[in-house]
Amino acid sequence: MKRKWVRSTAASLLALVLFVGSGAFANTSLAAEEVTDWNLDAAILIEASTGKVLYEDNADALLGVASMTKMMTEYLLHEAIAEGTVSWDDQYTVTDKTYEISQDTSLSNVPLRNGEQYTIQELYEAMVIYSANAATIAIAETIAGSEAEFVTMMNEKAGELGLDEYRFVNSSGLNNADMKGYHPENTGADEENAMSARSTAKLANRLLKDFPEVLDTAGIAKKTFREGTEDATEMQNWNFMLESLVFEYEGADGIKTGTTDFAGYTFTGTAKREDMRLISVVMNATDDNGVGSYEARFSATADLFDYGFDQFSLQEMVPGDYTIEGQESLEVTKGKEDTVSIQSQDPIQMVVKEGEETASEPVLSLDEELLNEEGKLTAPVEEGEVVGKLGLNLGEDDLGFLDNSMSSSMQVDVVTTESVQKANWFVLSMRAVGGFFGNLWETVTSTVKGWF
Repeated sequence: MKRKWVRSTAASLLALVLFVGSGAFANTSLAAEEVTDWNLDAAILIEASTGKVLYEDNADALLGVASMTKMMTEYLLHEAIAEGTVSWDDQYTVTDKTYEISQDTSLSNVPLRNGEQYTIQELYEAMVIYSANAATIAIAETIAGSEAEFVTMMNEKAGELGLDEYRFVNSSGLNNADMKGYHPENTGADEENAMSARSTAKLANRLLKDFPEVLDTAGIAKKTFREGTEDATEMQNWNFMLESLVFEYEGADGIKTGTTDFAGYTFTGTAKREDMRLISVVMNATDDNGVGSYEARFSATADLFDYGFDQFSLQEMVPGDYTIEGQESLEVTKGKEDTVSIQSQDPIQMVVKEGEETASEPVLSLDEELLNEEGKLTAPVEEGEVVGKLGLNLGEDDLGFLDNSMSSSMQVDVVTTESVQKANWFVLSMRAVGGFFGNLWETVTSTVKGWF
């Protein structure tokens, strides 16, 4: 069921009740800060570097995603490039399937000539900038041999990435009914891809984290496909929030739109200002009359971005090279020195809401597998060796994360600041002898004291 969301003023903002872990609300009605004037089936807003959820509503419902699907195809392509199984210069030869689909001007496409070859690079640009569907299928066939095999890869990768609510039936996001009878084997003739807003945000977050170079292409507002040929096609990015386009938004540089009758007007957007990047997902955006439009999805996204940038900031809670008082070092056994200094390797940052104080206490957790029964490291110890984690005790009012794994953003490695070489056999022998006579002397003196 759709909800009407109303933009609120700063004075009327209520506190979010959030939970550590999955980032889900116990009851979506508790998400009282209503930030957009548009009707949406679902939405979520996160800060990218931490995975912190800043806003959500109905974020776990399985809904149509249309061409937002292409983020998974982009991920698998970049992964194949990184692994060396595909290269940007590889040539794809157009088949009957990709030719016929590419000629449908009612779909987002660039024209492909039957039997002609295209590089993966130009097909990729057509997919990312212009959401070209046949070009996307061509990439899928290049990676997996067939689109049906690629769909299997998509669903397997979704599981690996920790997506919870998803269904992939093709590589492009089209409804299978629009694929001229060429829909992948073992999928229904009228099936369509679906994900939850939360899973879509997880996919987008991993895409940007693992392959940030995707924004180099996703941020291109306009480009000509096959410039100088009879098939030259002016590609204007469907993300109208990019600089110079009609819904231009400061800092916006990606990622993927999607539109079908089933999914409605959807959009996974991202924008960066200073050191904070936001990722938002809006699903089936409509106006007061229930009519979907470009304006509805981009204006709703702008409202979410405004809320995120106006109400939150990314702050350094613990500096790098930090030590906890009384825990500045670890004891070392069998080394030339008896102790080694330790400190955090990186700063810890977290999202803080404007006007709210956030109490946090650094907590050191040592790697017990590195310690002996006495809680000591055993020499030799290398400088920069990771011996534990420094984290924050955030309490129960934490904003929450996309999933449990992202709570690790509140932890950094604790490392040794120097090396400790292993003592030679003579030194160890003398220590053993000294320890023996030291223990013997303590026994004698305690006995003598007992006589008097």
